[in-house]
Amino acid sequence: MTNFPHCTFSFFKISSERTRMDFMTDRDVQKYKEDGYVVLDGLLTPQECDELKQRMNEIVDRMDVPEHCRISFSTDHDEQLQKQGNADYFITSGDKVRFFFEKGVFDDKGEFIVPKQRSLNKVGHALHAHESLYRKVTHSPKVQGIAKKLGLSNPVILQSMYIFKQPGIGGEVTPHQDATFLYTEPLGRVMGLWIALEDATVNNGCLWFIPGSHSTGISRRMVRTPEDTYPLTDFIGRERPYDEETFVAAPVRKGGVVLIHGEVVHRSAQNNSDDSRHVYTFHIMEALDTHWSPDNWLQPTEELPFTPLYLK
Repeated sequence: MTNFPHCTFSFFKISSERTRMDFMTDRDVQKYKEDGYVVLDGLLTPQECDELKQRMNEIVDRMDVPEHCRISFSTDHDEQLQKQGNADYFITSGDKVRFFFEKGVFDDKGEFIVPKQRSLNKVGHALHAHESLYRKVTHSPKVQGIAKKLGLSNPVILQSMYIFKQPGIGGEVTPHQDATFLYTEPLGRVMGLWIALEDATVNNGCLWFIPGSHSTGISRRMVRTPEDTYPLTDFIGRERPYDEETFVAAPVRKGGVVLIHGEVVHRSAQNNSDDSRHVYTFHIMEALDTHWSPDNWLQPTEELPFTPLYLK
């Protein structure tokens, strides 16, 4: 039986309000503004979740990744510096569909030592552009309604990812702020939408947040290094130390979505359970009067400019 803390069941009442009115209620908006995140139940149906998972199975079945590009992904400062040295594969993935792996899934020759379906950390960063099912979800009326409810006049899609959180080996995501990687001036223009394709629980690696931490700014940035230097990215600053007691779990049922302010501090634990925790997630930015940093690892390209959320 899925383990959800008893305090989370209050959102069943909110869920019923969403069926009668807008998908996102005024109460949800207030919580998002105060805490920097909010859980909304029922963005997708179970069938829609299963269709996205099935499509990803097909993508992974046919993946062909060069051996030198078999890299893992981490939000940790030192590991980023170590792991990205062999790969413009990462830094040029913003307009493509590419594959990033968990630790310990390859031998010293780069061969899989686990089934490839169980090897991946994530697939990104342009599923919304190249895969019709993911594009449909990203531009769905409910997602557009969320953006409008929050007053976004010209939101654009920055990136999209499928995150696996593999059973038994799904890696820890250390405390971080999305604005570290997706920096804008002014701050406060980026939001993540994190859609649970399976129940995300305290047992299999749900998100944990420090409520209200989106009001404290950021302490580090990941930036591109000057051309022809190595590694291709580096960090300016360091993540602040955080008190573990200040983190609050945010479990979400299959089909639900977590809205994540770009500066709220969040993390997830390693998945030591027997259950995977598949997620489709993407980031949007209010483009009106916003400067996207040219130092960010992610840059729009001629092939794929940042796509308007409100398709005409």
